[in-house]
Amino acid sequence: MPEPTRRDFHRTLGAAASTVAAASASAQTPGSSGSRPNIVFICSDQHGHKYSGYAGHPLAKTPHLDRIAHRGVTFNNTYCGSPVCVPGRACMMSGMYPSDCNSFCNSTVWDGSHPTWGTRLRKAGYETRATGKLDLNPDFDMGFDEIDTTHGHRARPDITSLFRRPVGYRINERTNVTGQPRDKPHRDAARTKVALDFVRNETPTLRRPWTQYVGYLQPHPKFVALKTYWGLYPLKGIDLPHIPLGHLEDQHLVFQELRRFKRIATPISEDRIRRARAGYYGMITEMDEYIGQLWNALEETNQLENTVFIYTSDHGESLGDHGLWYKNNLYDVAARVPLVIAGAGLPQGKTIDTPVAHVDLVATLLDWTGANGADDLRGQTLLPLIAGSGSGPEFAYSESHSEGNTAGGFVIRKGDWKYIHFTWYGDLLFNVAEDPGEFHNRVDDPGTRSVVRELREILYSQVDPEEVTRRAFATQERMLAKFARAKTEDELAAMLQGRMGKGLARSLAVKAKADFG
Repeated sequence: MPEPTRRDFHRTLGAAASTVAAASASAQTPGSSGSRPNIVFICSDQHGHKYSGYAGHPLAKTPHLDRIAHRGVTFNNTYCGSPVCVPGRACMMSGMYPSDCNSFCNSTVWDGSHPTWGTRLRKAGYETRATGKLDLNPDFDMGFDEIDTTHGHRARPDITSLFRRPVGYRINERTNVTGQPRDKPHRDAARTKVALDFVRNETPTLRRPWTQYVGYLQPHPKFVALKTYWGLYPLKGIDLPHIPLGHLEDQHLVFQELRRFKRIATPISEDRIRRARAGYYGMITEMDEYIGQLWNALEETNQLENTVFIYTSDHGESLGDHGLWYKNNLYDVAARVPLVIAGAGLPQGKTIDTPVAHVDLVATLLDWTGANGADDLRGQTLLPLIAGSGSGPEFAYSESHSEGNTAGGFVIRKGDWKYIHFTWYGDLLFNVAEDPGEFHNRVDDPGTRSVVRELREILYSQVDPEEVTRRAFATQERMLAKFARAKTEDELAAMLQGRMGKGLARSLAVKAKADFG
């Protein structure tokens, strides 16, 4: 990784901006007394930025998030660290880029080299609690007292992410493009109860500030919604993805290969698409109910005046846009996420269009809570931006090295421009204000040369893309070698078969044993 950090880059904004930020810090501290705020941090799994009522979606019903957004600050252009669970969460919990933590896919978990914000807050005197999906690495201190947490990919890695050159395919992705109702509440209901018990029964007697992290699993597929919410979305009224004529044929090769990898390149019936979308919307609405319960508990216990309430997601969901489903890609549908911050001392009904990222959210948490270490992070505090006393981050960054990707991908979003760089595979440039669907690649337009040059220079000020790409491949192949050496050919084939099918599993097991065994 090159020496200059994201924070180093922002120092070029000058001493005047730093003075403004410092002067405004005390005014932005939540709570009328200036005391350190409590934190409720909710992270969902696979909730795309546009699928909420407050974001203007015509179908997705999120009355509680809408209410909270009206009471707080909405960031309209927030980017995850990587559009897949493990590296996205490594970034969101550490405030570093995923590649800084050697987390590239759902087989390479956070390596503990950079502490979580939970650890930093605990050292700063906070009571730190967590429940639900964390997806980190229990081999290292994560900074939380955990109740009913999960680190699923540490125990069950997505081994298909270890086969990227050449890319194989996943046999079961296509069959998951459908939806249906279910009778019982999601397990997220139990995680909500854990958090509610803490807020209602323990926090009133604590003599120090506290944080409660809640990791929801919804609306991650399979797209199976509670009947109550499934019924809110009649199939005949469900929208379909908009894909312009010729778009899929002209699509960048990295995305075309990702569609082939997921076995979704062949058109899927409209009925199944409507069912999948109805299930997705229903899961979002169920989750919204649980979010509302937590907000209400803060109001009922008179703690909202000194509690910051944060909602975001680890990454988005393609939901058929661009002919893609699920995550793993750097289109906005997968890389852009919701971010709503409300509660103590914050403006109400404010929307911010400046591109920001999860690394900035972590820097903001440390700024609010007085925890040490913000200067070591990749991000920049959002407090001046929230208060209207500063311009905020210069750009947002994301990266992708997960299954189905033929090479490393990197995003720089600045203003209305979004630049995607693929190692060895060329670049893309979109003006997302004029082209929110990201259908018109402007990278070769003579009029955008200066934009491309500027965004490319920003990217290279942060990382060496080819070095990161090579390191991702090497890390994944070392892990594959470990499996190949520890298992027989039959055992390795059995390990792969559920995701890749019998034929490909055997073929790749034979190759892995020959290469590494």
